[in-house]
Amino acid sequence: MFQVRIHGRGGQGVVTGAEMLSIAAFLGGRHAQAFPSFGSERTGAPVVAFCRMDDKEIRLREPIMEPDALIIQDPTLLHQVDVFSGLKKGGYILINTIRSFDQLGLGEFVKDFKPERLLTVPATELAIKHVQRAVPNVPLLGAFAALSQLISLQAVQAAIQQKFRGSIAQGNMAAAREAFDSAKEQGKLAEAPHA
Repeated sequence: MFQVRIHGRGGQGVVTGAEMLSIAAFLGGRHAQAFPSFGSERTGAPVVAFCRMDDKEIRLREPIMEPDALIIQDPTLLHQVDVFSGLKKGGYILINTIRSFDQLGLGEFVKDFKPERLLTVPATELAIKHVQRAVPNVPLLGAFAALSQLISLQAVQAAIQQKFRGSIAQGNMAAAREAFDSAKEQGKLAEAPHA
């Protein structure tokens, strides 16, 4: 079973992102579930959502305490909430930011992680570019598809089409594709031998 915990703030589409991730996993032939954990239900408050995917039926229902992957939609949470709590060694970390892990003050924390499992993507900027809204969830799904290779970009795009219509769907599909392509490019750089 592969477990993903998504951290963000109210209004950033955290719950919708988890739902679309589970739809994409389902469309890829896996069993999946998504559910939120609400605290203060207001715009800007920290929000957590969860997604599980597996090749067999999922019976677990409790919150994910030891995720295989973290998607952090708002980098301001890095120093406000213990977003890394329980993250499995060798896990994946995807952060919505233009800054590097070193610039975020996380260089020492991630030094033992595999570089190809660490990724930052300017998801908010991509969302504004393609959908004219600062909602980073969909670009992060595109980037997660490239980073994890557990879901395909085609499944993400099909999930977008199930959730949105018209120009919003088209814009989100373009944002997901650009984030996917950017993540693939960064992955090639991470794997390149260093001189």
